[in-house]
Amino acid sequence: MSIRVTLDRVLLDRRMSLTELSERVGVTLANLSILKTGKAKAIRFSTLEALCRELNCQPGDILIFDSEGDDATERVAAE
Repeated sequence: MSIRVTLDRVLLDRRMSLTELSERVGVTLANLSILKTGKAKAIRFSTLEALCRELNCQPGDILIFDSEGDDATERVAAE
């Protein structure tokens, strides 16, 4: 099981760059990049709130639960 980040899709839908979002939200470009690429291990509710406010979306538009995500990784590691 895993949480997937779909920030890139939301940004594309809004025709907004990561740089523009960074400036609007006050989060560094590096941290947003880590989040966008799915390498983040956590996100603060205040950051999630700011992202949703600026992107006019819900948390579920940015974060998706993937019940098969880690299972595939675990199967490959076991083989």
